[in-house]
Amino acid sequence: MIKKEYVYKIGVLTKPHGIKGEVSFSFTDDVFDRVECDYLICLMDGILVPFFIEEYRFKNDSVALVKFDGIDTAEQARRFTNVEVYFPLHLAAEATDEGLSWAYFVGFEVSDVHHGELGRVVAVDESTVNTLFVIEHDGRELLVPAHEEFIRELDHEQRRMLLQMPDGLLQLGVEN
Repeated sequence: MIKKEYVYKIGVLTKPHGIKGEVSFSFTDDVFDRVECDYLICLMDGILVPFFIEEYRFKNDSVALVKFDGIDTAEQARRFTNVEVYFPLHLAAEATDEGLSWAYFVGFEVSDVHHGELGRVVAVDESTVNTLFVIEHDGRELLVPAHEEFIRELDHEQRRMLLQMPDGLLQLGVEN
């Protein structure tokens, strides 16, 4: 059984496309295209299930059309409507040379060199010009800029991140 702590969400299968079993895949991370992996993990009825990819093609920068092995009709593809898609963390870590998406860091425990433990990344907010980590901190949400310059250490196995934030930036949220 695949456990959620070993994967991270990269998108959603939205609807069937055509009559040959393809499904539209709206993704937030194209790691499936950058890393050697022949399957995607889908959340089906509360269970994470791997489905092998027969082929895929990009429709645009954030949507791909995916054809899974054994899914050959629109009727079969319908069961994938609005299904969340996940990717194995251990394979995504291999993409570090090519860059990871910010979504990869959801679930990481975060510390700062000056303030110590900050909490766990629970979401990534990309709705503004500056991408933000949403960190659960003492029962509140702490918004921290997601910027490579601030990351001092990453431990992919332990899912830990050490930040060094500019002076004064964290005081706004940590000390309130």
